[in-house]
Amino acid sequence: MSNHRKLVAESGIFKGLHSGMGLAAKGMVLAFVVFTALNVKFANEIYSAIRGWIESALNWYYVIALVITLFVCFYLMVSKFGKIRLGTDDSRPEFSNFSWFAMLFSAGVGIGILFFGIAEPMFYFDNTQPWKYPNNPFADLAGHTAMTEQRAVAAMRVTYYHWGFHAWSLYVIVGLCLAYFGFRKKLPLTLRSSLYPIIGDRIYGPIGHAVDLLAVFGTVFGVATSLGLGVTQMAAGLNYLFGIDPGIVTQVILIAVISVVATLSAVSGVGNGIRIISEWNIWLSIALLAFFLFGGPFNWLMGFFITTAGDYLWNFVPMGFQIFNEKGASAWQGGWTIFYWGWWISWAPFVGMFIARISRGRTIREFMLGVMLVPTTIAFFWLCIFGGSAMYLELNAANGVGTAGIADLVRNWDLPGALYGTIDKVTPVNWLNWIFAALATVLLATWFITSSDSGTLVITTMLSMGDDNPPQRFRIVWGMGEGFVAAILLLAGGLGALQTASIAAALPVSVILLLMTYGVLKSLHEDPSEAPSPSEDTAPDGTRMAQELHA
Repeated sequence: MSNHRKLVAESGIFKGLHSGMGLAAKGMVLAFVVFTALNVKFANEIYSAIRGWIESALNWYYVIALVITLFVCFYLMVSKFGKIRLGTDDSRPEFSNFSWFAMLFSAGVGIGILFFGIAEPMFYFDNTQPWKYPNNPFADLAGHTAMTEQRAVAAMRVTYYHWGFHAWSLYVIVGLCLAYFGFRKKLPLTLRSSLYPIIGDRIYGPIGHAVDLLAVFGTVFGVATSLGLGVTQMAAGLNYLFGIDPGIVTQVILIAVISVVATLSAVSGVGNGIRIISEWNIWLSIALLAFFLFGGPFNWLMGFFITTAGDYLWNFVPMGFQIFNEKGASAWQGGWTIFYWGWWISWAPFVGMFIARISRGRTIREFMLGVMLVPTTIAFFWLCIFGGSAMYLELNAANGVGTAGIADLVRNWDLPGALYGTIDKVTPVNWLNWIFAALATVLLATWFITSSDSGTLVITTMLSMGDDNPPQRFRIVWGMGEGFVAAILLLAGGLGALQTASIAAALPVSVILLLMTYGVLKSLHEDPSEAPSPSEDTAPDGTRMAQELHA
C-alpha cells in the first residue's frame, strides 16, 4: 500500500478520510468562526493590522512573486516539456474542450467579474478620489486626469491587469503542479505532493498536513466570503425585480438555498452536476453579453475592446513591475493591486486543485495555453462590455460627463447597485431590461453554485489524501459547512473580517506557491517520465533519483 493510503481511515466515522486532518480542519474552521463572531470588532482589528502591514511592507514581494510565476508559465508553454502529458503517455482528456473551458471559467472567475465587472472599471474611470487617494495612478501619470475616453482606456487596462495573465499564472502553476505530481508521478492529488522534490517523504508528515490544512482554510473562507458578497448582490437583484427586502433575512435564505443546490451538485460529481451547471453558465453569460452588446453601442464597444486589449498587451509587462512609493498612489496599490494578488493567491490552491482535477490527459503546452489564454480572453471581453457600457453611459450622459448615476453608486460603494443601475439604462425598453436583470441574478446564483461545489470537492479530496472521488457524506458535511460559515459571519457582521483574514493567509500560501514552482521545474529537468525506474534507486512516487540520472 502506498504511503498516503496508509494514512486514510479504513473504518469508523472517518472512513475514507485522514482522521487527524478531518478533525484538525473542522476544529480550525470552528475556532476561527467562533473567535471572529464573538468579537467582530476586535477580530477585524487584528486581521486588518496584519493585512495593512502586508500591503504596505510587502508590496514588493507580492509584485515579484507574480512576475516569477508569470515568467515560469510562459517558459513552460514554449519549452521542450510542453509535449509531456499530465498522466501516462497514452492518457487522453476526460472532458471536451467546451466542457473544460466552461468549468475553468466558472470555477476561476465566474461570480467575481459579475460583482466587479462594472464597479471596478467605473472606480478607475472616476476622478473624484472619494477615498482620499487617486482612483487610478496609471491614468494620472499619463496625464489623463479628466473623465475622457483616454481615461476610460486606462481604467480598462488596470482592470485587465488585475484579472489577466499575472493573476491566472497563479492558477496555472498550482494546477500544473497538482496534475503533474498527481497524475504523472502518482502522488496524492493534494497540495503537499508538489513539495516532494524538495522534502521527499516528509510530505506525509506534519509539514504536508500543515500545507493541506492551509489550503483547506483558504478554500472554506474564500468560498464563504464570495457567497456573502454574492448574496448581497442577489438580494439587491431581487429588490430591483420584485421589491423584496434585501436585508439579512433574504440573504440568509439565499445562502441556505444555494448551499443545498451546490452540495447536491458536488455529490453528483464533476462529470454530472458541476459540468452541466458550468455549461449552462456559459450559455446564459453569452445571452447577457449579447444584451449589452446589441442593446448598447455595439460599434463603440467592439472598437473599445480592440483598443483596450492592445493597450493591455503593450503595457502589462511594465505594469507588472510598477511599485508606487508616493503616499496616495501607494495606498491605492495596497488597497487594489496587492489586495487582488492576495485574493488570487488565497484562491489558488482551491482553483488550481479543481483545474488539475479536470485536466488529466492534456499536454503541458495544451494545459498552459488553455488555462492561461482562454479564460483571460473571455474575462477581458466580459469586463470590457460591462465596464465599457457603464463608462459610455457616463461619457454621454444628458447632463454632462459623469452624471448618469452609475459613478455615484460606485462612489457610495453600492457595488451590487452598479450592476442593476447599468442594466436599467442599457435600452429604453423597460421590460427587456427587467428580463436581463433577472438573468443576471440567476447567473449570480449558478456561478456561485459552481464555485461552491468545486470548493467542496477540493476540500474533501485533500482530506481524503488525494482521492478524486471522495466519500459523498463528507461532501455533504463540507458543502453545508461552507454555507453555515457564510451565514454565521453574515449575521455577526464579520464577512469583512473574514475577507481580510483570507488576504492575510495568502502570505504563507505565496511561499508554498514559490516552492511548488521550484519543485515542478526541478522534477521536469531531472526526470519528466511517468514510468518507475527498474532500479531500486527510485523515489516512492516512481521518479528516478537525480544521482542515478547523473551517474
